[in-house]
Amino acid sequence: MSTSQIGALLSADHDRLDALLRQAAADPRAVDVEAYEAFRRGLLKHVGMEEMILIPAARRADGAPLAELAARVRLDHGALTALLVPSPTPRILRAVTAILEPHNELEEGAGRGLYDACAQVLGAQAGSVLERLRGARDIPPAAHTDGPAVMAVVRRALAAAGYERLL
Repeated sequence: MSTSQIGALLSADHDRLDALLRQAAADPRAVDVEAYEAFRRGLLKHVGMEEMILIPAARRADGAPLAELAARVRLDHGALTALLVPSPTPRILRAVTAILEPHNELEEGAGRGLYDACAQVLGAQAGSVLERLRGARDIPPAAHTDGPAVMAVVRRALAAAGYERLL
């Protein structure tokens, strides 16, 4: 098992999630709720795979080289997961899309992305990390919560990640 298999697994998941998000946002005036909820469940699992398995394993191996990159990825994850809390609207889906495009490149970028950085430090541990990623469980989403207080939290998460202009 190689570290490139980790990147391939997670990149393929990006592709699957991107397709669900495109389907959810196909009508610019309405959200395909079924596609969105599949995307939401999948994104929570994907973020969990990176935050609870990949990044901690790489840090334990020798995380110094990826500390700055992991911090940037975590800010994006915070913004994305905050956007999953309120009920979906076309505006929220546009914000999610605007974050995911550069975020996926941050993770997948050849020679400079998170997956390659993790590959450099995992070495022989890559096989066990890959198996843990493959066995990752779903993270059931909570019910959507709406209102001004929720949107204030969402805006703070977006601002922390540098996306304050998205909503």
